[in-house]
Amino acid sequence: MSTDNNDAPESIENEEAIDAGAESPTEEATEADGLESLQEELAAAKDAAMRAQADAVNIQRRAEMDVEKARKFALERFASDLLPVVDNLERALEASGNSDAHDAVVEGVELTLKSLIDVLEKNGVTAVDPHGEPFDPQVAQAMSMVENPDVEPNTVIGVMQKGYLLKDRLLRPAMVMVSKAAS
Repeated sequence: MSTDNNDAPESIENEEAIDAGAESPTEEATEADGLESLQEELAAAKDAAMRAQADAVNIQRRAEMDVEKARKFALERFASDLLPVVDNLERALEASGNSDAHDAVVEGVELTLKSLIDVLEKNGVTAVDPHGEPFDPQVAQAMSMVENPDVEPNTVIGVMQKGYLLKDRLLRPAMVMVSKAAS
């Protein structure tokens, strides 16, 4: 009996050892699938994190560019409002002619115009005077076309009003007369 009793516990222990030591093929496949699934999730999470970081960098870059544009063109409306003053001063000088009686007034207007133009240039506003150049619709507006055999067709032969740029952005196109081919 003692042999029978000893045999029974050994067989149970052997069966438990076999069950614990070796996993079945389905459990091994399930663990591999689980590991593979976790690795895919990790790769997806890393990819999402990298994309989020790239988006944040792009947003920051765009914001910096917007701030730079705002600084660069903040004076646009103000400068546009000043341009008629420049035009009026230029017209006053043209109308004054060369009379000696108005020399002091003319000199004052000239100095005022010069100081105003200096301030505009200091702030990035430059004049566009396309006289004698080929007509460019990007910076000039044709007010009339005149036959002129002395110049090439489509050449600016007169500037009625100068145009102005603010740091390469057109504030106002120049108003010009353009030559056309003789009929």
